[in-house]
Amino acid sequence: MNIDFIQTGGFAGVRISVNIETQKLPLEQSLKLEKLVNQAGFFSLSPIIKSPSPLPDRFEYQISISSKGKSHSVTVSESVVPDRLRPLLDFLYKIAIDKKDR
Repeated sequence: MNIDFIQTGGFAGVRISVNIETQKLPLEQSLKLEKLVNQAGFFSLSPIIKSPSPLPDRFEYQISISSKGKSHSVTVSESVVPDRLRPLLDFLYKIAIDKKDR
């Protein structure tokens, strides 16, 4: 599975991004990511999930996943992240920060 994760916005406008190839991760992380993608129902989410009234200084997330011959991208505003997507976002953010600090 290949995952591109980008977080933009916020008060300082900092961009955080990471490309993850799950086959290059430790097995535990790879299995957890696959589980979180499935629990989120990622491939059935709307490609754009935005608040009808955007708020300043909020984050926006872009996630693109390719796996087993299928690809899907989702752009979501922080204020309207579906509950089922939050654990995946949190895990991807943690991986992005960990890779950035290395």
